[in-house]
Amino acid sequence: MKIGIDARNLVRNLTGIGRYVLEMCRGLAESGNEIFLYLPEKPVSDLSHLSGARFRISNHSGDLRRLIWAQTTLPREAARDKIDVFWGPAHRLPFGLDPNIPHVVTIHDLVWHHAASTMRLRGWLGDRFLMRPAIVSSDKIVAVSRATADAVRGLYPNASKKLHVVYPGLTNLEDDGTNSVLADNDIDRDYALFVGTLEPRKNLSNLLEAYALLPDAVRKNLLLVIAGGQGWRLGDLRERMARLEIESDVRLTGYVTDSDLAVLYRRAKFLAMPSLYEGFGFPIIEANAAGVPVVTSNVSSMPEVAGEAAVLIDPTNIQDISAAMGRLALDNTLRSRLAEKAPLNAQRFSWRRSASELVAVFESAMATRKR
Repeated sequence: MKIGIDARNLVRNLTGIGRYVLEMCRGLAESGNEIFLYLPEKPVSDLSHLSGARFRISNHSGDLRRLIWAQTTLPREAARDKIDVFWGPAHRLPFGLDPNIPHVVTIHDLVWHHAASTMRLRGWLGDRFLMRPAIVSSDKIVAVSRATADAVRGLYPNASKKLHVVYPGLTNLEDDGTNSVLADNDIDRDYALFVGTLEPRKNLSNLLEAYALLPDAVRKNLLLVIAGGQGWRLGDLRERMARLEIESDVRLTGYVTDSDLAVLYRRAKFLAMPSLYEGFGFPIIEANAAGVPVVTSNVSSMPEVAGEAAVLIDPTNIQDISAAMGRLALDNTLRSRLAEKAPLNAQRFSWRRSASELVAVFESAMATRKR
């Protein structure tokens, strides 16, 4: 099968959706499909390890030029390559795509509708005005969780018959044996770990407030390590930490490599992920794969993804978050029980299975378009 893919999410450093696109592309290529990756500009990372992939790299840097690329250059190149199916892996489909080409779109979340205040204006406008046309024009729609599928049905009832849930997989994060992330960040004792882009939806403000509520004796033996690249609209985290008088107990690592992340997960006492909204939540299963239990929210997809390996909290309730962190810090029996279930939960998610299920959706889209 010749699959055309809007690969714009591979241009920057990989975060959740970028990792999803990369791993799905790898799985599709390894299962014998011919994939064509369309990028608006040269990617930051080396993608040469995507064996068998064909790259169509343009020179359209910047938001406006990338938007123009998506509606002009991309559909022209897809038509020229005579692909069998086109996949928009993140909420978008080109308006000018050849009508003879079946097309599938993946919807990761409906943050623009359910948590609009946590988004940058540019991202909100993009999803607000480009998601609906993609859903309407697509032959099939992939949702990354049942929670996301339910949200799509609620907002776009006519899309119900086209919806398929295909869970993402679990990326194997390996320690290369040469990193020094713990020493470099003065991580010298047990810690609770947060992983994610530093943005409002991740609820870092409440996490810091909850951590500050922990007794001094607990914080003395439990750092809070925040790993992730700077996002937007959080202001100065260090200033907030100083106000809460916890700056000596919090470590900000910035964006970390997969090797660093493997070490951080393996050594963590638990993961703290009190997000306000998630379409899936990769850190949950990445932590679980390392045998690490999770504190996460009782909303959107997080209970679905965390299974029985987490303590669920109300992300708007600071006392609730703090109490759960205190329990996992001090209750060895609870932590051991959840840690035992964590790897089993992570095993539910496989990129090979995800790619296989996605191919089945593509085949169904091709049959639909043919009819």
